[in-house]
Amino acid sequence: MEIVIANKNHLSYAQIISDTIADSAKQRGTGIARRTPEYIEGKMKSGNAVIALDGQNFAGFCYIETFGEKNFVVHSGLIVHPSYRKLGLAKKIKTRVFNHSRKKYPDAKVFGITTGLAVMKINYELGYKPVTFSELTDDPEFWKGCQTCQNYDVLQRTNQKMCLCTGMLYDGTKEKVQKHPFDSGVLSRLKRIKQTLFLKKSNNKIKKK
Repeated sequence: MEIVIANKNHLSYAQIISDTIADSAKQRGTGIARRTPEYIEGKMKSGNAVIALDGQNFAGFCYIETFGEKNFVVHSGLIVHPSYRKLGLAKKIKTRVFNHSRKKYPDAKVFGITTGLAVMKINYELGYKPVTFSELTDDPEFWKGCQTCQNYDVLQRTNQKMCLCTGMLYDGTKEKVQKHPFDSGVLSRLKRIKQTLFLKKSNNKIKKK
């Protein structure tokens, strides 16, 4: 397995990457923003993406986005092909793109929003911490990317203060503090509470009509 910084030599994989991201969103029933092959190609050409290959076979992918005049960095589109899941590849890809972005944008804060507990665990082990959306970038271009998510209406109803996703932030400018063991049960309960809260609001809204 080879995990490398993607470049123009990998453009032929853009379509399968786009399709794999879309298929994963459907299967999980969670919010994953859709990305076109052309968008993915742009990330490869700029050196802002990581791709995992098993010989010539596509295995995984993740790309970098910058916001707020490059003061914030996001790792998006983390995906592993179904044939290579449950092998720990997602963590390896995430670690590779994390180290690449820290080297390329050393003064930027790294953040992400996700509904996946597995991604939260990886982020936590890399030094991220859960934060409110107010601590993330206010760059409208980032939040515009949520428009293709099926949960976008939730983000709108809360005036962009919260959603089913959990915000996580890595701030390399601050001193490291001792971390407590990752508790997936706590984050899982938080996710269920959010879902219940928004479902109740939606049902009440429907009844009032």
